[in-house]
Amino acid sequence: MKRHLVSAADLSRDDALLILDTAEELAQLSGRAVKKLPTLRGRTVVNLFFEDSTRTKTSFEVAEKRLSADVINFSAKGSSVSKGESLKDTALTLQAMGADAVVIRHHASGAPARLADSDWLHGSVINAGDGTHEHPTQALLDAFTMRRHLNPGAGRDLAGRKVAIVGDILHSRVARSNVHLLTTLGAEVTFVAPPTLLPIGIETWPCQVSYDLDAVLPKVDAVMMLRVQRERMNAAFFPTEREYSRRYGLNGLRLATMPEHAIVMHPGPMVRGMEITADVADSPRCTVVEQVANGVSVRMAVLYLLLGGAVFADGSADSARTTELLEAAQ
Repeated sequence: MKRHLVSAADLSRDDALLILDTAEELAQLSGRAVKKLPTLRGRTVVNLFFEDSTRTKTSFEVAEKRLSADVINFSAKGSSVSKGESLKDTALTLQAMGADAVVIRHHASGAPARLADSDWLHGSVINAGDGTHEHPTQALLDAFTMRRHLNPGAGRDLAGRKVAIVGDILHSRVARSNVHLLTTLGAEVTFVAPPTLLPIGIETWPCQVSYDLDAVLPKVDAVMMLRVQRERMNAAFFPTEREYSRRYGLNGLRLATMPEHAIVMHPGPMVRGMEITADVADSPRCTVVEQVANGVSVRMAVLYLLLGGAVFADGSADSARTTELLEAAQ
């Protein structure tokens, strides 16, 4: 793996499988009385969030604490950022405090890449979501969840699996990261959305595009519903909520047309009654809560490999060391 995790496009198939396999090992911790490893003891990880977040911020914090890191939570609200401090000066301050890694969520697309490419920080940079650009750890936890349901086992990818990502593709960093990672892992991705919610240049992306949800659902192994991000919209992208839900919402009747093994996913937060109905959200086939739990394991794996894991020059991990640490936690 590289020093930073800024984009899912930066991950090779071997990188992605290494993270997923390590996360599978680390997931064993959740069932133990002692849920901690000493791997990152003495390391400082800063959660630098310029946007509000519940799931991602909490998930990273739990992952960091389970690896015994010293955690600093930095929120833009109530900080020097609200007084006009630049990203550079904030980064230099964190470097002076000895940050070994910075987990950053920023409203501006490209902010994590700017931080990673600069000499402001000596530690690792992990992108926790930047604007409408990417959210790589969300894509990793989604792939982790899919693999558990559709092709379980260490070293296995998602080759030949069909995944539909439905809804507000235009404003979704989750969709962008997922199309990169799922394609890398061999899956076939189809975006389903009204034309107004598809980005310009979509024809160059490694995916298919459809405007007809009902035609796609009978063929999928997994469907990922996306929230309509009204906070990023400055115009009307569809006539009414009711019309959007009628054409692109997932309800019980549509769920029944999917193959029996197919799963329903959502990065959260869900808007029940808009992109997904309550009966589907509460269905056993919906993996939303499972995705949240898997997010902790995946983020532990990323932190472990970037900061504490024994990774060789060829990119392979010292699995014996991982197992040794897990046994020590019993």
